[in-house]
Amino acid sequence: MEHFTKRFVKFFDNVDDIFELQRGLNNAFGYDLVPSPSVISAALKAARRVDDYATAVRIFEGLKVKTGSDALYKQYLDELAPLKEELGIQTKEELGL
Repeated sequence: MEHFTKRFVKFFDNVDDIFELQRGLNNAFGYDLVPSPSVISAALKAARRVDDYATAVRIFEGLKVKTGSDALYKQYLDELAPLKEELGIQTKEELGL
């Protein structure tokens, strides 16, 4: 798991276009595990860096599906709350969608 986390954090830290961001997200969410908060954090920062707000919102949608549990999803939201605030990202539910 630690190797997975380091690999994807490094990948998202170096993303410089939308295509690479979305490719990385497909890969990260394709595994049979929930990406760690540090991977989600790096992905969210990458989404904002490449100015792709819609993908930033979709990261939370994917996370909600991947966690499969409201309690676990809430733990992620709680841990990522300061970053969400800093980057100005809202979830689909917060946007009223």
